[in-house]
Amino acid sequence: MFSDVELKIKKKNQLFFSRDSLCLQDLIALIQIQHHRTLVMWALDCAEVTLTQFEDKYPDETRPGTCLIRCEEWARGKIKMPEARQAILAAHAVAKEIDDPEYGALCHAIGHAGATVHVETHAMGLPTYELTAIVRKHGSGRFEEPVREKILFYEQRLQYWQEMTDRLELDWAPFLLDDSKPNKEKLLGEKKKADINSRGT
Repeated sequence: MFSDVELKIKKKNQLFFSRDSLCLQDLIALIQIQHHRTLVMWALDCAEVTLTQFEDKYPDETRPGTCLIRCEEWARGKIKMPEARQAILAAHAVAKEIDDPEYGALCHAIGHAGATVHVETHAMGLPTYELTAIVRKHGSGRFEEPVREKILFYEQRLQYWQEMTDRLELDWAPFLLDDSKPNKEKLLGEKKKADINSRGT
C-alpha cells in the first residue's frame, strides 16, 4: 500500500503523496460524493488539529491560524474572497520562511484546507501535505502506522460532517448553498479516468 510513497522518498520528492497514492483512494472516493460545504467543514475541522501541532513548535507565528479564521469567515459570508486569499497566501509563505520541511508541510496543509472554501479540489491538499509531514517526522519504514491512523481520522471526520453539516443550520455564503454545481474533485477524477481510457484505446 505504501510502495509508491517509499519510491517518492527514495527520489527525494518534495511531496510523498498525491491523488494517485494507493492509500488515499478510499478517502478520495468519499470526498467525491460530498457537497462543497461538507468538505469545507471537514477541511477546517481537520486543520485545527494540524494548527495545534504547528503552534506547539511555533507559538508566535499567527498566520496559519489567521488563515483558518478568515476562511471560516469567508465560508459564512462575512468577508469576501480577496481578504481570505491574502490569509491563505500568508499561510503558505510561512512554509518558505521557516525552512523546516516537516512544519512547512503543515503550513501548506492549513493553506489548502482554507482554500477548500474556494473549490473542492483544494481539500486533497490537506492530506497530501500533512501526511508528507508525518513521513518526514517518522522516516522511511516507520511512517506506516501513523499514516494509517491519520487517514482513518480523515475518513471518520468526513463521515461525521457528511451527517452533521446541514443539521447544524450554520450561516453560509450563497455560493456554498448551491448544490446544483458538480463536485470538482469528482469531475477531476472522471477526467483522469477518461484520459487513461483514451490512451488505452
